[in-house]
Amino acid sequence: MKRVLITGGAGFLGSHLCDRFIKEGYHVIAMDNLITGDIRNIEHLFHLPTFEFYHHDVSKFIHVSGDLDYILHFASPASPIDYLKIPIQTLKVGSLGIHNCLGLARVKNARVLIASTSEVYGDPAVHPQNEDYWGNVNPVGPRGVYDEAKRFQEAITMAYHTYHGLETRIVRIFNTYGPRMRLNDGRVLPAFIGQALRGEDLTVFGDGSQTRSFCYVDDLVEGIYRLLLSDYAYPVNIGNPGEITIREFGEEIIKLTGTKQKLIVKPLPTDDPKQRRPDITRAQQILGWEPKVSRAEGLRITYDYFRSLPEEELYKAAYHREFVKK
Repeated sequence: MKRVLITGGAGFLGSHLCDRFIKEGYHVIAMDNLITGDIRNIEHLFHLPTFEFYHHDVSKFIHVSGDLDYILHFASPASPIDYLKIPIQTLKVGSLGIHNCLGLARVKNARVLIASTSEVYGDPAVHPQNEDYWGNVNPVGPRGVYDEAKRFQEAITMAYHTYHGLETRIVRIFNTYGPRMRLNDGRVLPAFIGQALRGEDLTVFGDGSQTRSFCYVDDLVEGIYRLLLSDYAYPVNIGNPGEITIREFGEEIIKLTGTKQKLIVKPLPTDDPKQRRPDITRAQQILGWEPKVSRAEGLRITYDYFRSLPEEELYKAAYHREFVKK
């Protein structure tokens, strides 16, 4: 049985990857310090003999007994509310954390896949964004702690590939959504749905003309799985090219939830990207991958998940948001 280590395994994406690799017959080791992850995301796996959980910070030395075939590095705060609140930890997990994972991979002779992000493109001057575009990132702006951590991750991963001959894969993830997202993480979809469920008006930053492209989590996991098992070492965009403005998206959420709220406008945050749309030609050609789940279907599933949460989760999210803002 092949063994895989998934850092950030209790997070939104990490927990779905744990499910997928268990389903595929792997022995899964999830590692998470739970700073943004949630143990409830993986507790349904605890009874399985093929699943282990290590409560550990990957920014510190990593030890895993036995063989490892694959390491997936998904440990990192991934939402603005998180990485603005814990900027140093964000930089450390993107530098010390990846260094530790790459060192472990060398010892274990394991293949590494790292979770990069569309944020490496910054506020792009090229649209849609393809993997050959180098980006437009402000390294000293508020978002720089996340953007540059991910850019460093890519650089050191490629250095280990070229200098040490390590088997590496790089996925650039565009906006992804689905069950297990946190209502209090500040990203646009859970923010909109949380506001709708609490009876609040939906907050649009700027004039709402900025665009995003939303990929359902099952599609993303399929793309990541195919990339891991491929022979391609350079970055690959995985995302849904279905582009929509934030204002249009807010109106979709109001229609979905059947609420009577309106959209209200607030100033656009510093360095917020104006456009996001992946060019997925490389994923189509190399992996034979493209998204299958429509936005309407994915939103319905995600809304049902959020609606099933205990009521206190809604108001804990609101309190957390105001606390972080202060």
